Amino acid sequence: MGRRTAIRERREQRKRQRQWVVVLAVTGVALVVVALLILQNNQPAGSIATPAPATYPQADGHAMGDPSAPVVITEYSDFQCPFCRRFHDETLPLLVRDYVAQGTVYFTYRHFPVVDGGLGGESHRAANAAVCAARQNRFWEYHDILFANQTGENIGNFTANRLTAMAETIGMDMPAFEECLASGTADDEVEIDKASAIDLGMNSTPSFVINGQVVTGAQPYEVFQSAIEAALTQPAP
Repeated sequence: MGRRTAIRERREQRKRQRQWVVVLAVTGVALVVVALLILQNNQPAGSIATPAPATYPQADGHAMGDPSAPVVITEYSDFQCPFCRRFHDETLPLLVRDYVAQGTVYFTYRHFPVVDGGLGGESHRAANAAVCAARQNRFWEYHDILFANQTGENIGNFTANRLTAMAETIGMDMPAFEECLASGTADDEVEIDKASAIDLGMNSTPSFVINGQVVTGAQPYEVFQSAIEAALTQPAP
């Protein structure tokens, strides 16, 4: 074997060794992540916070209010997002009282899971579970209990066991709920919502569309009030 050939083979051997090291390292990290997810999801559900009952007029799946209302608000939200919870706690009740219940606003919730960064994380799991709740027309109750149990980002609030316990707490049909989650079809709806948000140029939550106008962030009630009143002065499309 010539000297050049021997050097070339040693280089190739070292290259293959480096590739194997990378493969083994990536595989090891993936196995650790999977193990942590399994461990997290198998932990006891723990205590579940129960929110005060709320009234959502003409609730229908992810929507509420009169479908013929002159103003349509679509929210794009993530159940792990702290600003989404702020909107839920501070502003949504006022919008429901002053506009949805009066027949002025038709309000729809859309899923835009961004906090967990990818499929399989807590934002996606919570969104999938909420889709399954909507199929029993229990979305808004489940929406409320999810936000009531949000205490941080990616810290185990929305493990599989806790999501199931929340569904049990509000008295859902558990076999139907679990079958829905196991089927994987809920994630299809979540991804459709997420794609819609991206198409609209959204990159954060909460974001809203009010009669075609985008409003970003957990703005004060007065901002939504002004947008609604302005929309009411516009001629019908």
